[in-house]
Amino acid sequence: MQHSSVHDVRTLDLEVWDGDVRTQVLVAGDGPPLVFLHPVLGLQWDPFLDTLAQTHTVYAPYLPGTAPGEPDAHKPITDNYELTLVYEEILTACGISSAAVVGHSFGGMVAADLAATFPDRVTSMVLLCPIGLWTDGRPFQNPYLLELPELAAAAFADPTGPVAQAALAMPTDPEALGEVLIALQWAMGVAGKYWWPIPDRGLSRRIHRITARTLVIWGAEDKIISPEYAHDFARLIQNARAEVLSGAAHVPQLERLDVVGPMVTEFLAG
Repeated sequence: MQHSSVHDVRTLDLEVWDGDVRTQVLVAGDGPPLVFLHPVLGLQWDPFLDTLAQTHTVYAPYLPGTAPGEPDAHKPITDNYELTLVYEEILTACGISSAAVVGHSFGGMVAADLAATFPDRVTSMVLLCPIGLWTDGRPFQNPYLLELPELAAAAFADPTGPVAQAALAMPTDPEALGEVLIALQWAMGVAGKYWWPIPDRGLSRRIHRITARTLVIWGAEDKIISPEYAHDFARLIQNARAEVLSGAAHVPQLERLDVVGPMVTEFLAG
């Protein structure tokens, strides 16, 4: 599941939340700071992050509790509000006063809450298939109830194609495979603390506070969560636009990296 980067990726060990939360941040690239917030399956350094690192210094924090060797770091964080405060402290610990923020899926919800709670900290924002808004009756696949092949079919427009296969590649060594599967389940469990049972934690009531220029990107064939939400996010954020791309599902930044990479780079350049 880990892509070998063309960039030198280093790891920052951080203590936040009055020293009670230890986590790690992957850092690579050069240029203005950019914070990447990952989805429920955990943090993977992938070709999209390599693309961002060509123009920015990318800071990719692990959701506390999912960093290697720190499984209990989520325990002092009781709810979404505190999680937002923890991420703001992570920015401070990284020496970032304000930055572009890119969030994918669950990370998109966290990014939007960060931008709503601390508008001055987020200069521009890219949301990739974000959760966080909810309308009864719209299609939604609960990733917790899906086996890996079903998850692949829901998350990728072409689940048997090279992009999906590379993203979902597993180690052949049984011990390493076991560790990867345990890490995936654990990451999903920790994230579930902040969005289960449905991804509505009141973002719709505070989304009007977001001042960051925002680009919402969705894959038209997303079967995890309906692409209809793209236009809701764009409508509710005062300075936002939505792009729904064919030939992609829940991971458009990988399936359509040829389009999304330049689109995001150009948007962030202003």
